[in-house]
Amino acid sequence: MTGATGNIGRSLVEQLVAQGVPVRALTRDPARAGLPEAAEVVRADLSAGQPLEPLLDGANGLFLNLAATRGADVADIVAAAVAAGVQRIVLNSSMAVTGVPEDDTAPIAVWHAEAERLIRESGLEWCFVRGGMYATNALMWADGIRTDGLVRGPFPGTTAAPVHEADLAEIALRAFLDEDGTHTGQVYVVTGPEGITFEGQAAAIGRALGRPEVRFERVSFEEGIALMERHGAPGPVAEDVLRNFEATVGTEARVTDAVLRVTGHPARSFEEWARDHVADFR
Repeated sequence: MTGATGNIGRSLVEQLVAQGVPVRALTRDPARAGLPEAAEVVRADLSAGQPLEPLLDGANGLFLNLAATRGADVADIVAAAVAAGVQRIVLNSSMAVTGVPEDDTAPIAVWHAEAERLIRESGLEWCFVRGGMYATNALMWADGIRTDGLVRGPFPGTTAAPVHEADLAEIALRAFLDEDGTHTGQVYVVTGPEGITFEGQAAAIGRALGRPEVRFERVSFEEGIALMERHGAPGPVAEDVLRNFEATVGTEARVTDAVLRVTGHPARSFEEWARDHVADFR
């Protein structure tokens, strides 16, 4: 598993372990991983030129999260998976990928579309989990909420259907446990159950905290870029993200039923996500 200590990866490790599935979790710092004892935690830095095949030896499945590859060549990772005898790759992809090359021009779409292509051409079994906006993106608001109860950004009306990391992880789990090919070759576009604005997300976090004063405060576009840069986004990326946020103002969020179809239960709401993450905002 790549990205084993991230929000989705950690949830997936916990769910796999609960099902009795052996897990090898790759992380740069095993001592700080804090993963279940039943998981095999292995030191790995995919960006440091570390040989990949030994990391995958004996594994029959690979959960690939590009955010955890830290610039490593995805082609090398896929080739190593083939050489190591991996049978199935579950890719944590992105709803930004449309499958129409001329439309997949945003950096995040290009990145994930290329990974999808490489995996399709590998000959391995695969399943792509194209997540929409992550509910965990709201964690970048934690400092402002703790300090003065404010979420700052240029577009309070940005609308999305944020998806809970546990739902993304559960779909990946079903793909790994698949014995009859139900999920092989499937592309799941995964969202939360309903659209909600950034302003609405801030209010939901406030309700979960018992702090009705939590609210969204509008700032300039330039201030929004600066805020994102402080959270590690390069300027051009921050500007691209904010333009995408602006484009959704006043629109209806795309909502899919992938969680219900794959897991049998409705997608978790942002309200539920906020309640699950109260400790992160205190």
